[in-house]
Amino acid sequence: MQHSNKYILIYSIVMVVIVAVSLTIVAVQLKPAQDENIRIEKMQNILSSVNIPIAEIPKKEISALYDKYITSAVAVNVKGEEVITDATQVFKIEVVNELKKPDDQQSLPVFIARLDNGDTAYVLPLRGKGLWGPIWGYISLKSDFNTIYGAMFDHKGETPGLGAEIGQQWFIEPFKGKTIFDQNGKFTSIQIIKGGAADDNPHGVDAISGGTITSKGVEKMIFDNLGSYQAFIQTHKNH
Repeated sequence: MQHSNKYILIYSIVMVVIVAVSLTIVAVQLKPAQDENIRIEKMQNILSSVNIPIAEIPKKEISALYDKYITSAVAVNVKGEEVITDATQVFKIEVVNELKKPDDQQSLPVFIARLDNGDTAYVLPLRGKGLWGPIWGYISLKSDFNTIYGAMFDHKGETPGLGAEIGQQWFIEPFKGKTIFDQNGKFTSIQIIKGGAADDNPHGVDAISGGTITSKGVEKMIFDNLGSYQAFIQTHKNH
């Protein structure tokens, strides 16, 4: 039996509507689970930056672990002034959106960790660009606001075996103990050096062999993001 063009058109429209509605319903139903996964992953990343081993921790236990170590959070502006003190609201801040705003309108998160050895670490988020797409991470500073306590980095689409190595411990581990100011108090950030950093370089770590562009992306990301926190860091560093 042949159908008219009108019938075929109506049938096609009805099917498109049914599929669209079905996909919308599925998306709405899945969103809470997706949001929860994003929340847990963010907590895992922050904990990783203060050297809390999370690889063997079940996801359902991450929230409690986060609450144990991350005892407070604030958001500061580029002048170093606290603009948000509610930790729940600070956690919700999307740094990538803040960085699109004019400098004087940005709210920059600081997560404060109280560690088992009695130390306090200050966790700052990082956002930047690699060779093929976004890169991100967190870096934590000791209470001297100069020495790196820990870090974590990740990426969206860097080359496996090359730029993607920024997420590996062999690349991250050397950041620990490096300093971001020189002996005269000048901000140096961290240099990621092709061919390897000298053992006595307090600000340098080895670049990824074959991943120079991504390595430099991490270097720029750290410099730019810590630069936004300079007033906050200097205020606390001098106390």
